[in-house]
Amino acid sequence: MSTPHSNAAKEFLKNQKYATWHDATFWSVRTKRDNMAIGLEEWEQLRDKASDIKRHTITHLDEYLDQFSTNAEKNGCIVHWAKDAEEFNQIVFDILKEHNVKKLVKSKSMLTEECDMNPYLEKRGIEIVETDLGERIIQLKDQKPSHIVMPAIHLNHDDVGELFEEKLNTEKGNHDPTYLTYMARLSLRNEFLTADAGMTGANFGVADTGDIVVCTNEGNADMSTSCPKLHIAAIGLEKLVPNYDCLAVFQRMLCRAGTGQPTTTYTSHFRKARPKAEKMHIILVDNGRSDWIADEDHWEVLKCIRCGSCMNTCPVYRRSGGYSYSYFIPGPIGINLGMLRDKQKHSGNVSACTLCLSCQTVCPVKIDLGDQIYTWRQKLDSFGTANPQKKLMCKGMKMLYGSSGLYNTAMKFAPLANYVPHGLMHCGLNPWAEGHEMMKFPKNSFQELWRKGKVK
Repeated sequence: MSTPHSNAAKEFLKNQKYATWHDATFWSVRTKRDNMAIGLEEWEQLRDKASDIKRHTITHLDEYLDQFSTNAEKNGCIVHWAKDAEEFNQIVFDILKEHNVKKLVKSKSMLTEECDMNPYLEKRGIEIVETDLGERIIQLKDQKPSHIVMPAIHLNHDDVGELFEEKLNTEKGNHDPTYLTYMARLSLRNEFLTADAGMTGANFGVADTGDIVVCTNEGNADMSTSCPKLHIAAIGLEKLVPNYDCLAVFQRMLCRAGTGQPTTTYTSHFRKARPKAEKMHIILVDNGRSDWIADEDHWEVLKCIRCGSCMNTCPVYRRSGGYSYSYFIPGPIGINLGMLRDKQKHSGNVSACTLCLSCQTVCPVKIDLGDQIYTWRQKLDSFGTANPQKKLMCKGMKMLYGSSGLYNTAMKFAPLANYVPHGLMHCGLNPWAEGHEMMKFPKNSFQELWRKGKVK
């Protein structure tokens, strides 16, 4: 009953030392999140408020998009609309070409990952420099993010040190994190000063003012917009909030939920092009979101604020790593987004869930992530992606549980399985035995003990 996810997870688990570290690292972030939540008496009220704001905004998105774009244009920004990834990439390239841009520095943006913007522009002669430290590391390593907030968490300081020796000519053998960070900063400082344009994503767009709001811990978004003369901001339609009062709710929750900090080091607001700069462009991207809103069972995933808390708590993600998922966003939110994007391609991810519902317990905007994964599972047969072996097992279980006589007979003879040689029981014909030690059946079942009055 292997799936693409389970096969990739096997590779991840071959390094047990690292897998244990990965699990413990993210659980420690989850613990920090809990401490932050406990420290705010109004935490659950904030979750309710955040969920209500998102639900309202998404169900009135046409009004807020019009308000946001109108106010942004009043501020002097140039607003573009992209229906899909192809159109988004073309708009970005046209803007860069118009301004004769050869080098673009950009802060962290999962939307540009979603649209595969970097390779699109690089094929057309534009140099792209990621300025978030984690993103810069994986760019130099030619990898994808393994987490939406901590994209290079799968690498340790020795991995980074060896990479920097090769790419940044750092001291051989000097893998001290402080030194490596300093050298990355020196390298990036030159990129900021020589770039022709800067690009940011957006954590939020404020409809009432036309602001783009970016939250970082490194200040790289500010450098990407203050040094080059041209600023391009990419924002998904669902990132809008009505006003500053609503923004305050999310600002209090985003970092607490994601990294266990009271707030990000920088919360930067961009309303217009800075003095002496050329222009500020804002690109509003649909790329399937309008269709997702119409999905009655799954539209609430658009409430996501990309904090990553569902990944930090997920026992499957923590023990299988980000690269075990077929969609570029891993974990519970990635499973749901991947299915909305391409059901055939990403159906293998829905098995990567224990249905413990820890993800929706910690989600700051109360998305029913685990419930939605369960709903996807019920639809796999209609998509033609259901596992044949699991289907056969389900038919067998339905027959067993649908007949009391058959069930009682099976329970009576179940202890005979205890005498089956270990090698025969732990084989490829018994998928449960892979990674588990088979249980020992008791001589008397609970049902039998109950009938005899031995259980009270």
